[in-house]
Amino acid sequence: MTVHSAARPPAGNDPARGRRPSPGTGGSPGPAVRGAIPRLMNAAVIAIQAMVSGVNLAVPQLSGSGLHPSATQLVWIVDIHLLVFAGLLVPAGALGDRLGRKPVLIAGLAVFGAGCLGCALAPDVPVLLVGRAVTGLGAALVMPATLALSLAVTPPGERGRAVGAWSGATGLGGMLGNLLAGSTLQFFSWPVFFALFVPVAALLAGLACRWAPATERHAGRSDVPGTVLLVGALTAMLFGLIEGRELGWASASVLAAFAAAAAFGALFVVHCLSADHPLIDLRLLAEPAVGAGVLGVAGAFVGMFGLFFLNAQYLHYAKGFSAIETGLAILPQGLCMKVVSPHSARLAGRWGSRRVVATGMALVVAGLVLLSLATSATPYWRYAIDLLIMATGMGLATPPLSSGIVAALPRTQSGLGSALNSAAREIGSALGIAVVGTVVTARFLAHLPPAVAASAHSTSDAMTAAGHLGSAGHAAATRAFTDAMGAGYRALAVLVAVIALTVLVWRRDAERPGVPDSRRAAA
Repeated sequence: MTVHSAARPPAGNDPARGRRPSPGTGGSPGPAVRGAIPRLMNAAVIAIQAMVSGVNLAVPQLSGSGLHPSATQLVWIVDIHLLVFAGLLVPAGALGDRLGRKPVLIAGLAVFGAGCLGCALAPDVPVLLVGRAVTGLGAALVMPATLALSLAVTPPGERGRAVGAWSGATGLGGMLGNLLAGSTLQFFSWPVFFALFVPVAALLAGLACRWAPATERHAGRSDVPGTVLLVGALTAMLFGLIEGRELGWASASVLAAFAAAAAFGALFVVHCLSADHPLIDLRLLAEPAVGAGVLGVAGAFVGMFGLFFLNAQYLHYAKGFSAIETGLAILPQGLCMKVVSPHSARLAGRWGSRRVVATGMALVVAGLVLLSLATSATPYWRYAIDLLIMATGMGLATPPLSSGIVAALPRTQSGLGSALNSAAREIGSALGIAVVGTVVTARFLAHLPPAVAASAHSTSDAMTAAGHLGSAGHAAATRAFTDAMGAGYRALAVLVAVIALTVLVWRRDAERPGVPDSRRAAA
């Protein structure tokens, strides 16, 4: 069965092999350009991830902007990029297989830049949502192509290092995104943050036109029905979660959304198990390291992006931090993950990956529980310790889970392993934001003073209205927010804990001595 690969290293870059590259190549790149290509690809990854992380810092300013988004619309503004990204990641990788990675990368950067421009010029929430969806499409086109093009010019013995550098670029982009958003929002309004990525995308696209090598085109088929079913299932599920509080959990629209999610999901499974060329060969998930790895990565990012969504709001509304202070305040977490992650493989080799994953997931849950206790009186150093605990857990758990996915598959399907890992991250991120956004909004509005709740369209509106009631009113609204935040973190902790226990039970077979791995043997 042919499996679409989202990041398969192209086999046709070497002219000595006599393969025909796509049109537009100027021949094999020279040594200087060959060395610059991975750095260019990593720069594109950094730009994508910087926008993803930085938009969370813009939530407080967006909430009080002239667009007047509701609390529910704010969740959609953050989540819709992740939804489109996750749903189209695998088919976008397959498109690169057929058309060549270079044109898909250039097109993706152009689409991403156009989406950012649309966001910057958005006159209302619907246009902003469309712009965010377009950036998600661009990101889905860019990410698989960057890894494939990096590997295309990297000698076989150095590909592990290239993959590590590419993975590190995702974390670096997150940290730089917080700094960029914080410093930009300190002096300018939120549209400027989106506008900054327009020239960046144009520059990267121009450099890619000049330097990126053309890759062999692989004949293949698009699984359009599978893509539609996957995106439909994700959209319906998130609609039910996000809109449930506002429309009513028992409303016809919400119940229909959950029913549609279940139906689309079931049809997606049936389709992928019966199609000749499925979007994803779901039989691969029967391998414990693959199935548990995908679930574990998704679970870890449920907690991480739930935190990202709330962090800026807590530091702004409860602690009174400025935008740039908020951007700096989250840096210890990113730095901690950068320090811990490289050591997780060594620890897994010594203790076993299951123990390292268990320790990491336990720390993620513990960090969420500790963060749920934060109030406006909590000193930053205490809050930072909680962030470091959670970051240590992420740094320990995610590398063994991710590497386990790829290692359990044949080398010919390493691209699919990368795609599954990336899709799990984005789906988990979208789910975490939807869950915590729904819980916090419902709890916050329910515990506001009556005089404030009547006019509370969003958190920003509530805080402004509470300020008109004097210090007591503002204190009551702040307390309502931190209480709601605590409930949101506890909900995330329970969800991550359930996922972690499932993963650990599932992975028990993956490390049992004497269990053959037919998939690795087939490589």
